Amino acid sequence: MEMNWLEDFLTLAVTRNFSRAAELRNVTQPAFSRRIRNLEYWVGAVLIDRSLFPVGLTQAGESFRKTAQEALDTLRVGREEAQGLVPRAGEVVSIAASHTIAVSFFGDWHAGLQSRIGPVRARVIADHVAGCVEALISGSCELMLSYSSPAVPSLSEIGRYPSTPLARDRLIPVSAPDGNGRALHDLRHGHTLPYLCYSSNSYLGRVAAEVIEREDLAKQLEFSYECSMSDVLKRGALAGAGIAWIPELAVRDELAAGLLVQAGADRHTAPLTITLFRQSMPACSEVERIWAACAPDAVAPDASPA
Repeated sequence: MEMNWLEDFLTLAVTRNFSRAAELRNVTQPAFSRRIRNLEYWVGAVLIDRSLFPVGLTQAGESFRKTAQEALDTLRVGREEAQGLVPRAGEVVSIAASHTIAVSFFGDWHAGLQSRIGPVRARVIADHVAGCVEALISGSCELMLSYSSPAVPSLSEIGRYPSTPLARDRLIPVSAPDGNGRALHDLRHGHTLPYLCYSSNSYLGRVAAEVIEREDLAKQLEFSYECSMSDVLKRGALAGAGIAWIPELAVRDELAAGLLVQAGADRHTAPLTITLFRQSMPACSEVERIWAACAPDAVAPDASPA
């Protein structure tokens, strides 16, 4: 039995949809389905009622769900104890954040939060979006900072995890400037451009792909290299290696300094929202204090099962 199987099962228990759960777990649907089957073989019982739409848990699945969550929680605490990371109760809040948000947004947000409510001690878990979702679903973090976009489904589509928007952003095409301060690689010229792209299964990669398809830009873009981390693509753009779509907040300093310029029109951009997610059940007082400051109009989570 593998921990991945438990995390897959808990994700499916929340989403009630194999394809959506597979997307959140960053695996193909056939691979995800095989792992769920392997878990059922290991348990010796059918956990998923596939005759329903959306799928549901069998009686055995409902019973095993609590066991799976407790097992993951125990393993997580044991790992942190072994690493000497377990803080005193209520002292440190674990916040999962996508790499780009951790670098470009968290510091300013945390400083502003502290100015309003006093000291906030946090442990930031920087990961790709799928890893952050996994951390929230498995209980490895208490809060999650992630992008939301109308173009690509996210955890906000599930409805089980309360969320609140924190800031607006845009995914914009950027390039190093030429000698006249204009984009060295500009979509508006219609030329073929070297393209620094995200991996296709990354969240920002899917948002960028939607823009490219919508604006029929594929014929202008010639693959140069790909990476799931926007900071790597930003460095390539700064070096003049090509055009890249980067969240605007992540390049605000470079844009202000003229080191990067927008390499397309507004129609070549996509709106993003930086969103704070939490567990649906009541949490420790420190988490509730942060949530109250960020989502003052939100209804407090109900202690009853969802």
